[in-house]
Amino acid sequence: MERLNQTSSVSEFILLGLSSRPEDQKPLFILFLIIYLVTITGNLLIILAIRSDPQLHTPMYVFLSVLSFTDIWYTTTIVPRMLVNFLSEKKTISYAGCLTQMYFMYALGNTDNCLLAAMAYDRYVAICDPFHYVTTMSHHRCVLLVAISCSLPHLHSLLHILLLNQLTFCDSNVVHHFLCDINPLLKLSCSSIFVNDLTIKTEGLVFWVTPFLCIVFSYVRILVAVLRIPSTAGKCKAFSTCGSHLTVVILFYGSIFYVYLQPLSSYTVQDRVATIVYTVLSSMLNPFIYSLRNKDMKRGLGKLMGRRKS
Repeated sequence: MERLNQTSSVSEFILLGLSSRPEDQKPLFILFLIIYLVTITGNLLIILAIRSDPQLHTPMYVFLSVLSFTDIWYTTTIVPRMLVNFLSEKKTISYAGCLTQMYFMYALGNTDNCLLAAMAYDRYVAICDPFHYVTTMSHHRCVLLVAISCSLPHLHSLLHILLLNQLTFCDSNVVHHFLCDINPLLKLSCSSIFVNDLTIKTEGLVFWVTPFLCIVFSYVRILVAVLRIPSTAGKCKAFSTCGSHLTVVILFYGSIFYVYLQPLSSYTVQDRVATIVYTVLSSMLNPFIYSLRNKDMKRGLGKLMGRRKS
């Protein structure tokens, strides 16, 4: 009974956000509103361009369209709450709302993680085994990879939410972050977080590192195959097909590993900035990275814009 009373004593959390200074709130609101609108518009254009151009109906662009769709909802899980808090004096979120945000943030973020691995595998097959690409990356396998990428992350997210829901929050309810993330919440718990911390270091680490290792393995094989190409033009063409994806991978994983591969006790304000990179900025930059460095996407977007004008 005592534990239930302690748990119910925290019915909401206070999100401190990026800055506590009142004069920063409106500029931050305008900045993140622009980022949000650009993110939604850019990713919608990517989806529409791929759907409207039959030449883009290949596994690589199917994965990209699903990634853009996921990024739209990923950003929507995070930014609207930030915008409300920028203009609100009471920067609170309910206990249930906090867990809900965390669930979808991890589920959608991990979907991106798995999709990036699937895209790396697609590039590996295209460059290292081009004669069997059509059969290896068949429609059935493509659908299967998308289904796995979109379903497994929900189980991973649900596990962490259920474990977090077993904790007791009986003292401070002030979250030193702009969203409900697991590390700052664990620091608020007045009960043992041993199981949670162990799960993060084992299951969580395996879930994140496995796709990353698949990406590294794919690019090592790609690099070996490209170095065997005799002509410089051939090497440049091969690298150009995966340059955009590699840029996104570095941006996404670099910020995530910086935040989560460190002791819980060292979690500081710098981690909030790194969190912005993989939760907000990467979703906004993905359409630009793929469209500016990809001739097929440029052509597809050009056709889409021409069709809209006509």
